[in-house]
Amino acid sequence: MSNLEARPVETDVTRCDAMAEVFEPRVVPLGGLRAMSVERVMPQRGLPTVGAWCFLDSYGPADVAMRVLPHPHTGLQTVTWPLAGEIHHRDSIGSDVLVRPGQLNLMTAGRGVSHSELSVSEPLHGLQLWVALPADHATMAPAFEQHVDLPVYDGFATVLMGSVGDATSPATTHTPLVGADLAVAGTRVLPLRPDYEHAVLAVSDLTVAGTPLRKGQLLYLGTGRSRVELADGRAFLLGGEPFPEDLVMWWNFVGRSHEEIAGARAAWEAADELFGTVPGHDGARIPAPDLPGIRLTPRRRRQ
Repeated sequence: MSNLEARPVETDVTRCDAMAEVFEPRVVPLGGLRAMSVERVMPQRGLPTVGAWCFLDSYGPADVAMRVLPHPHTGLQTVTWPLAGEIHHRDSIGSDVLVRPGQLNLMTAGRGVSHSELSVSEPLHGLQLWVALPADHATMAPAFEQHVDLPVYDGFATVLMGSVGDATSPATTHTPLVGADLAVAGTRVLPLRPDYEHAVLAVSDLTVAGTPLRKGQLLYLGTGRSRVELADGRAFLLGGEPFPEDLVMWWNFVGRSHEEIAGARAAWEAADELFGTVPGHDGARIPAPDLPGIRLTPRRRRQ
């Protein structure tokens, strides 16, 4: 999914305790006056990353079409997790697949890739996340993988990335992290790694660690927890070792400097072979927005 927002804004934050905060999403349109809208809860000024997770949109459920034309990415992995509806994914490395509920679709941009996403059935409901690649993998070759049979921990936690307990996903990761879809009936306890920082997105209303959450809110749990209790609802767990590198994020690019981002933008606008071509669109593509009139700097967590 493309980030079509040109002017990010700060989001409201509610502090729960010394280690937990609730972050509110903001509504962002995806392309044009009749665009579908998403709720974006990361990144924002108070929370640029959770582990290597650096971007999180949720959308739907809604009877609306998704039409995201070819656009570029660098320095990240896209994690597409549909909950309802099907999306047609095509990319510049030859992938041409339907994205269905219950299937993990993982695209590694590395040094550069482009792709498109068009819905083929509604209603649409799902999550789109990005994982920042560490510096030693940021210029790797692009790749795509799709996983249909994912492990489930204790009957309620489908593990997309990393491990929960003894359930380990086959998906490729480049930093220590975890991502899991949690379908909770009653009260359940999920084991956590204390050396990871964690956050939980409310996919529906539910209670996490004693905190009632509304759909779309994100509860940041910090580090040092070996377990978390959840009650009555659906959620998404994301976590990982705190990411040690400063990131410069702009539009659909993740890098380490203003010059790197500006170079990626210029390459996309010049139709450089770095990003290849997405078949089936007759040259249609999303143009890059203008760079802001200031130097791009790293997103750092508020102290």
